[in-house]
Amino acid sequence: MNFLLSITPFPVISALLWIVLVVTALYFARPTAHKTIRAMSLALHRTFRVASKAVIQAEYSLAARNRDVLLAAGREAKERIVEREFDRVNETVRRDLASFSALHRALNESINGIEKDHQDAVDVPPDPPGWVKAVEAVANIDSREGRVGIGNVLSDIHKSLIKAHKEAMTAYRKASGERHALLRRMRPDWRKIQQTLSQVGKDVDSLLSRSAAIDRHMQEYEDMVSGKDRAISILSSSSLMYFFVSGLVLAIAIGGATVNFSLIARPMAEMVGGTSLIGGFRTADIAALVIILVEISMGLFLMESLRITRLFPVIGALPDKTRVRMVWITFFLLFMLASVEAGLAYMREVLLQDELATSALLRGDVTQVLSGQYLWITTAAQMGMGFILPFALTFVAIPLETFVHSLRTVVGLLMIGLLRMLSIVLRLIGNACRYLGALTEQLYDLPLFIPLWLEERNGSARPGSGDSRTSEVTS
Repeated sequence: MNFLLSITPFPVISALLWIVLVVTALYFARPTAHKTIRAMSLALHRTFRVASKAVIQAEYSLAARNRDVLLAAGREAKERIVEREFDRVNETVRRDLASFSALHRALNESINGIEKDHQDAVDVPPDPPGWVKAVEAVANIDSREGRVGIGNVLSDIHKSLIKAHKEAMTAYRKASGERHALLRRMRPDWRKIQQTLSQVGKDVDSLLSRSAAIDRHMQEYEDMVSGKDRAISILSSSSLMYFFVSGLVLAIAIGGATVNFSLIARPMAEMVGGTSLIGGFRTADIAALVIILVEISMGLFLMESLRITRLFPVIGALPDKTRVRMVWITFFLLFMLASVEAGLAYMREVLLQDELATSALLRGDVTQVLSGQYLWITTAAQMGMGFILPFALTFVAIPLETFVHSLRTVVGLLMIGLLRMLSIVLRLIGNACRYLGALTEQLYDLPLFIPLWLEERNGSARPGSGDSRTSEVTS
């Protein structure tokens, strides 16, 4: 700076001289500098716009991919539901059709018995009494043949009428009792038919409800196959809900695994050594963690073998005989690991009580030495937890499968949101570069306000300058 200000004896004059030289240089370089600034700003603007369009295309591609993943997952889940509904319908039909012949035979026997009893219970009208013909004979007797004989005949008819009436009433009561007995014998058959028909009605209603559910699921499946927006929105909301619910269950499972780890980490130190390290971590902790991970793996394989989950298609595609063998093998290994954990939990309690007793004896406080009267409660509780927790961790496979399937959708939605924000940011940066170029031109002209003012005054003093400026603006 001293050198620059020493070109003349007076520093102020040197500074003014340098200012004049710099302003002159900037003034003559103004058109080139403006073109350079415009070119740079336009290049940055177009670059960021192209980058924004590329990000938008990536967003569209990812949205299409996420849509395909959603539809594929929805179709797979719906196919599984429809398959289960068809299995239930098949089981119901097989069970009902297997007993249809016996049901038909029982109904026929009951109906035939009712028809027979009904025919036997028909009320047969009694025969007309014989005294009617006798009265007709008496009415045809001539009065001249004798009135005394007619009185005797009528007396005999009266006696016969009383006797016949008694016999008819006795026979009628006996027949009515037999008919009532037949009707009472028909009552169990009626109830049996009613119960059978009620069971048939329940089976038919169950099949109708199953068919209605299958129709609903098939309609949703058709919507997924056709790729309707309603199906996409339903699947998206369901995936988000499944993601958070399965994540919560996995967090609970991680808490259970942590408790399980604390149960077996301390006794494992007695088995593998508490001072040895592997990569900066205690060998006992690594061994306990490996046991827990092996238990979770056995639980996953057990769920896959039972076809509850479908994380490993190879296991689901095994023959039934091999798959059943794998079920028993994984269950046996899981049972053995659970037994080992129960033993380690018992060992942990024993070690803890030994340490407490040793510390109490070293302090000389014999009264605090625990007796073994109630220790079996905590020991049994720890052994039970050590045995039950491995089997409880087996069911982690169900939320894990849901979490894995929904994670793809959730990650896709997050990436779509990030790409959309990135495209907006790139577009804003491109527009900012464009306006920043214009601002840079104005800042470049700011030190040149004197020569630019003189240029404008000279231009306005020339004749026809307004027309030329108007033509420039128009062009």
